[in-house]
Amino acid sequence: MGSPRRAPQAPDVIRRFKVAEGDPSRLLDFLIANLPELKRTRIKQMLRHDQVALDGVPVTDALSPLDPGDEVAVNFTREFRLFRHRRLKIVYEDDDIIVVEKGYGLLSMGNDSFQPGTDSHGAPRETAYSILRDYLKWKDPSSKLFIVHRLDRDTSGLMVFAKNIQTKETLQHNWNQMVLDRKYVCVVEGQPEPETGSVSSYLKENSKFEVFSLDNPAPGAKLAVTRYRTISTGKGYSMMEVELDTGRKNQIRVHMQKLGTPIAGDRRYGGSSSAAHRLCLHAQTLRFVHPATRRLMSFTTPIPASFTRLIR
Repeated sequence: MGSPRRAPQAPDVIRRFKVAEGDPSRLLDFLIANLPELKRTRIKQMLRHDQVALDGVPVTDALSPLDPGDEVAVNFTREFRLFRHRRLKIVYEDDDIIVVEKGYGLLSMGNDSFQPGTDSHGAPRETAYSILRDYLKWKDPSSKLFIVHRLDRDTSGLMVFAKNIQTKETLQHNWNQMVLDRKYVCVVEGQPEPETGSVSSYLKENSKFEVFSLDNPAPGAKLAVTRYRTISTGKGYSMMEVELDTGRKNQIRVHMQKLGTPIAGDRRYGGSSSAAHRLCLHAQTLRFVHPATRRLMSFTTPIPASFTRLIR
């Protein structure tokens, strides 16, 4: 979906219907039965203009089959928008949070270190934050979006955003208690010794915004602990699963360098360019307690195919 420049002023007027046993099994027949005030031609027109959604997805086929339990929504104001972006995928959304899978090469937000606010043509640089903000503003001009945590520009994988300030503060102030599991997968050069273990050191950032590792405490340095296990090896590479006991900037990248097995494609921290043509680090699993409902939320994404090709 492109980034809309102007949010519509008219509020959405949406009616939702649950399909029950005995209801018409085709979409058009179901709409005619539940919207007796509208003519058949008007309902068909709304279908053509994406104003009807089936289980959250816009549909235009009047003969779409329905099953008991399906939800049919009709927007009387405008079309439904299905979020589409080649570098960002929404995997979950409710009134409080949005969980996304970010593609590599996409900034989390605009003021990441080393990243100017505009592209080579002088246009504002697109970020995960700006893409989602525009999407929410299109749906509701008064909507808000708050960043909770970040991924490096060249790291892909799962992120969670907050849709209100209370959710943001709850997650950030209780991050270590509410986030139960964050797992990454990466491909490194060589083979770590031992194959399973942990790396612990103090991380500090220099004036060039580069993070480096210290064995002993120092002013401004923060303790970082990374646990890892080797999944598979091949062709001079190892695929590893990594978990963080602490969440420091560039922590995995620096600790893989310290281990003597830099991440493939991570030229900043000792790696060579890789056949995958990217930094081979992916945030694969995110499990946390929902800040409002207190339900356990668990998300996982596949290992990028380019990682597997390197090993095989």
